[in-house]
Amino acid sequence: MSDETPICSAKGCRADAVWVLAWNNPKIHTPERRKTWLACAEHREHLSQFLGVRGFLKDVVALEEWQERG
Repeated sequence: MSDETPICSAKGCRADAVWVLAWNNPKIHTPERRKTWLACAEHREHLSQFLGVRGFLKDVVALEEWQERG
């Protein structure tokens, strides 16, 4: 990650991200592949639902924990 503060992936949101939503589209990604969206506290549920209803959401992790894993 860069030195810049990660921001939420929700359209038009410029808030600091505090969550990582790990996902993949099984039609185009291998099962182990993980794409990520970042979410602020306000948009975590909305983005999770968007990915979840499509069957794409694999994990939701605090940004700090995700960075420690990396």
